[in-house]
Amino acid sequence: MLDVEERKPQERLHERFSQVLELLQRHRLIEERVARQGSDNQERVEELVQQQHLAELQQKLTELHPADIAYILEALPLEDRLTIWQLVRAESDGDILLEVSDSVRETLIADMDEHEIIAATKDLDADELADLAPELPRDVVQGLMESLDEQQRERVRSALSYEDDQVGAIMDFEMVTIREDVTLEVVLRYLRRLKELPDQTDKLFVVDMAGILKGVLPIKRLLVNDPERMVHEVMADDPVTFYPDEDGSFAAQAFERYNLVSAPVIEKSGKLIGRLTVDEMVDLIREESESEVLSRAGLREEEDIFASVWKSLKNRWAWLAINLITAFVASRVIGLFEDSIEKLVALAALMPIVAGIGGNSGNQTITMIVRAMALDQLSTGNTSRLMRKELGVALINGLIWGSVIGLVAWLLYDSWSLGMVMTAAMTLNLLLAALMGVVIPMTMVRLGRDPALGSSVLITAMTDSGGFFIFLGLATVFLL
Repeated sequence: MLDVEERKPQERLHERFSQVLELLQRHRLIEERVARQGSDNQERVEELVQQQHLAELQQKLTELHPADIAYILEALPLEDRLTIWQLVRAESDGDILLEVSDSVRETLIADMDEHEIIAATKDLDADELADLAPELPRDVVQGLMESLDEQQRERVRSALSYEDDQVGAIMDFEMVTIREDVTLEVVLRYLRRLKELPDQTDKLFVVDMAGILKGVLPIKRLLVNDPERMVHEVMADDPVTFYPDEDGSFAAQAFERYNLVSAPVIEKSGKLIGRLTVDEMVDLIREESESEVLSRAGLREEEDIFASVWKSLKNRWAWLAINLITAFVASRVIGLFEDSIEKLVALAALMPIVAGIGGNSGNQTITMIVRAMALDQLSTGNTSRLMRKELGVALINGLIWGSVIGLVAWLLYDSWSLGMVMTAAMTLNLLLAALMGVVIPMTMVRLGRDPALGSSVLITAMTDSGGFFIFLGLATVFLL
């Protein structure tokens, strides 16, 4: 029963997506019929289309959450995407722009004029404006900044002054602050006067007259303690805090480690300047996960699946070129042993096994190393131990699975020597894969590059070329 309940939101989303697709298809079908109609009936039929199908489609979109609309937009080709975008309520435009991927956001903004962009973003918070500002036309950003009050302008400038992966770029400025020298009853009366609390408010921030953070007052302590007690008596005076120039990924790890919902961001002087919330951390983790997946394949940025051929080509060609070079090297390695392959055809059938197992093993090692680096678990003091551990795992795996495939080769080709060569080649290639799986990401870090960038391409190239050379070299020496 629980599994059913857990699937319901996703099932509902897919159902609504299917409904939108059906309405779009009906709209396109009638448009095609209109194009074939005579001019006398064309205007009337077009009006009917607008009143029926587009109105129904617009109503369907009105019922959806901005995140669901963003999902639908990302899953549609450009023409249908822009049709849906034109039907979305103007007051939802800003929220949707925040939810869609960077590549899709670019196509939506390109379809909007200056007034539409300003109308869509004018009600966004400072941190949200800062997220969108780099992708908006410069004159639009200037107009938006002029429309803000001094406090909002300063907050936007502050958020834009930090790198995308720093705490200062993702912190939220909406929070509730109180004094430590008042009673809980006073705090409760103050909260009742507010129109609403900021999202993810699980604690109030206690500051002095200068804005210096003194502690936090969890909402649960506020509710369960005597209203006559003072704030400083029940507040937590040692909260988890962050500085705006800290790495956002470290903050995300802290949120997971300490089960945080929100946390204060302070300057070196201790002055409270903002807060981090769990929804921002979830977004950050999702973006980092997507970026890592793309990086491992050698892709530099998130790609719209319906992007133009030229844009997709630019995003993919670099590492494909590298892959072409490495494939050529592997082919030349095979070419060195053409005579051996001609004399023993079984070598050609067994080569892919050695290379494939080595590539998979190398990818496993690289994944563990990149994860350890992301969690800051890898240092110069434990590198050698990690290297020995990975080589030990590779040696044992090589002996076990190499023996298995060696036995299979013996049975298939009635040659115990071929089986021994297969076992030795498998073991040596797994050792090579383990070594490269540690060396490649660490080398990239030393060069100031993302350790996940193109790692799969590089490790596959090394294990293919190395595996072919090891297997064919051993076969040439011991079998011919």
